[in-house]
Amino acid sequence: MAINEKKAYAAYYDNDIRMKSSSGAIFSLLANEVLEKKGIVYGVAMNASCTEAEYIGITEKQDLEKLLGSKYLQAKIKNIFKNVRKNLVLNKLVLFTGTGCQINGLKKFLQKDYKNLICVDIICHGVPSPALWKEYVGYMENKMQGKMEKVNFRCKDQGWENFGMKEYGSSKEVYISKSKDPYMQMFLSDFCLRPSCYECKAKTLRLSDLTIGDFWGIDTIAPEMNDSKGTSLVIVRTNQGEKIFNRLISKSSVKVMEVEYDDATKENPAEFRSVYRPKERETFFIDMKKMDFEELRKSYLSLPIKQRIKNAIKKILKPVLKRARRGGIKSNLDYGMLMQFNVGEKNE
Repeated sequence: MAINEKKAYAAYYDNDIRMKSSSGAIFSLLANEVLEKKGIVYGVAMNASCTEAEYIGITEKQDLEKLLGSKYLQAKIKNIFKNVRKNLVLNKLVLFTGTGCQINGLKKFLQKDYKNLICVDIICHGVPSPALWKEYVGYMENKMQGKMEKVNFRCKDQGWENFGMKEYGSSKEVYISKSKDPYMQMFLSDFCLRPSCYECKAKTLRLSDLTIGDFWGIDTIAPEMNDSKGTSLVIVRTNQGEKIFNRLISKSSVKVMEVEYDDATKENPAEFRSVYRPKERETFFIDMKKMDFEELRKSYLSLPIKQRIKNAIKKILKPVLKRARRGGIKSNLDYGMLMQFNVGEKNE
């Protein structure tokens, strides 16, 4: 049952596993508790080739590392919802983690409440295209001169706030800061998100027990809770979530501070608001099918936005310009409009 007023906390699990987690490792703490009770934890892992993200269920602690950290691409659900229901019916304790829309989808699929189900969603900026990720993997494997064997989307080698991508190949490791990695920049520029992410229904209907995410703005709200290793924002949404969280924070290894919900979320608006749909979003996906990743990077990340828009207009008008040179101009007005964009193409 939902509580009358959402409660928000800054929290982290003071353990080595925090450096392998995106923020404060609260998920790993909860997952360990479920596994100790012989339960099943469902979450997202990368496949063996690092080309796809997919849902898996684990029952052993040694497999937990597969689920740690953010995976910034759409994950394959496959038959996971059926597996969840099967284990719930068998009265096993189940922890299901995912985006808000995935939690809502699971609840709709189940069509009833289960006391042995714990649902935890993440504060979601949006979900990038899995097709784009595959293009990026090929691009990076070419640079690494070998297959990508592992990826960390939120590497904290240079601190939690200054995270970057770290990719592992058979012979080398590559670290790229979030401000320089092209895939991360495309993601943060909102070019490559799923259509539903720009009007996310889960922002107004959350069916999870707990929500976890990064506590951005921690230095303003609770600076004593920031040691640069990662701090989680935890939002309690249901009575069950409150009981679970109270049990977790009773452990001496957990550092926690209650904060006002509005303060906690003002620098993480993805909790309550969808991202703006960029004008370039449609042309980005058209170009993604025609260009290799390097061409896409140069087209959308190397130029200022005004130049990118101008290039897009020129691309649309290109066939018309060719007809114009062959004598297909119908009026001086048409010719004047077209020549505004006819720059550097006389020798084409």
